[in-house]
Amino acid sequence: MEPTYAMSSLSMTPDQAEAADAAARPTRRHILLVTGLAGAGRSTTLKCLEDIGYEAVDNLPLDLLPHLVAGLAQTTLPTLSKPIALGIDSRTSGFSSDGFIDLVRRLKADRRFRVSLVFLDCEDEVLRRRYTETRRRHPLAQDRPVSDGILRERNLMRAVRAEADLVLDTSDTAIGDLKAMLIGHFGLAARPDLALTILSFSYKQGLPREADLVFDVRFLENPYYDPALRPLSGEDEAVGRAIEADPAFPGFFAALTSLLWPLLPGYEGEGKSYLTIAIGCTGGRHRSVFVAGRLAEWLRERGRLVTLRHRDVGRPVS
Repeated sequence: MEPTYAMSSLSMTPDQAEAADAAARPTRRHILLVTGLAGAGRSTTLKCLEDIGYEAVDNLPLDLLPHLVAGLAQTTLPTLSKPIALGIDSRTSGFSSDGFIDLVRRLKADRRFRVSLVFLDCEDEVLRRRYTETRRRHPLAQDRPVSDGILRERNLMRAVRAEADLVLDTSDTAIGDLKAMLIGHFGLAARPDLALTILSFSYKQGLPREADLVFDVRFLENPYYDPALRPLSGEDEAVGRAIEADPAFPGFFAALTSLLWPLLPGYEGEGKSYLTIAIGCTGGRHRSVFVAGRLAEWLRERGRLVTLRHRDVGRPVS
């Protein structure tokens, strides 16, 4: 029998050496810490993460977190080897901003784990409406108005928000869109490229906080001023034909795609897994909707994974 020898790193190709190094490193358990403002959707976020393969634990007392982590590091059971999502916020027993931040930093320094901190934010008015609709008291203002509790919690969580790896604004986010964002950032299936969201919006309703890139199409002729097109949207063929007939449209769209296409590999090279491109017009109903749809179609034709959202298309025409 011929003797066998281990391959020396000196005789390996660069690709072989990189693969061997990766195989030699122990797998790092992913711990996703989900925090944020009360009412911003922590429970919903944890349910979404469960759906995509995470073990979710909510309201774990802060003092018990190190013990849970120590147990995770020692277990070899397959059922306990999935990535874990932990819900912790100002209502958690023993919570303090400084103590939580210190714990997060210590966990990130532990090479056995890959730790991400997600902060869920939301506009004050939306939070107030959610508490009013559910007739619940704010946990930090049991005997005072909800707005007092929101302000107190914002002050308490300001330092935690600054520490976050990712801030998600849930003010105008449907559950399906939230799940898509979580898959884009933390999905467990390997993807060869980044997930894209193309989002149309109305400038009257404010800039979307989740946008990475924003493009303004208010320079295009506005179908709103055509009485026949006003009640329609950019998803209707007649509106699309009108926008395409604008002499400014062809050159703009060609420039837009020429700008975006070479950027995508650069974002991937930096490790970005999710990119939101926002297209805005005055009412968020005609121009932005059409351009966003056309851009999503253009990207899909070239093999990109794209989610299309129209944030304000359903608002009343005024």
